[in-house]
Amino acid sequence: MIRVVLAEDHAVVRAGIQRLLAATDDISVVGLAADGNEAIDLVRECEPDVVVMDLSMPNLDGIAATRVITNDHEEVRVLVLTSHSDRDRILDAFDAGATGYFLKDADPEDLAKAVRSAARGETPVDPRAASVLLARREAARPATDLTDREMDVLVLVAEGLPNKLIARKLGISEKTVKTHLTHVFQRIGVSDRTQAALWAHRVGLVRRTDRARIEDG
Repeated sequence: MIRVVLAEDHAVVRAGIQRLLAATDDISVVGLAADGNEAIDLVRECEPDVVVMDLSMPNLDGIAATRVITNDHEEVRVLVLTSHSDRDRILDAFDAGATGYFLKDADPEDLAKAVRSAARGETPVDPRAASVLLARREAARPATDLTDREMDVLVLVAEGLPNKLIARKLGISEKTVKTHLTHVFQRIGVSDRTQAALWAHRVGLVRRTDRARIEDG
């Protein structure tokens, strides 16, 4: 069962999302918060797997609350659920440590899928939010924005390797691979490994020298 804390300041909206998630067989809402401070307290008390986080809330907003939660509880995933689809808000949320970003008018089934995806450590992003990032980016971000290890992981993703083989090849854990991939997705503005692989090929990141460096290292 996926344990969820729901942070939303509007009571009617909060109740609707609670009912939606409670109607599933594998998601349990274990705490309800009306602002960021309450969300932080509930994470400590309830030990959820996922926090569904609104951004615009009184006292402490969702960005600040996300930053505190992800810093203090590395195992907890934060899925932003908001009406804001502007690029700066999306990037701020990911910079604060959010795992995913969804819009409130998303299909109910898609929201439940996003919660499950976040619980697995994946990076669910509403297609409309992803399109905002892609449309407003004038050119692909330079590969120098990535650390050496992030570049290693991205090259191997572009080669078609699954996380387990990437971890084995680089001598790191699968969890670390997933963390690097989350950072890669954020920095290059994509929402999944397929888009990341296409980006790597498009900007010429996957070269024989890169592969040789990984194999030799």
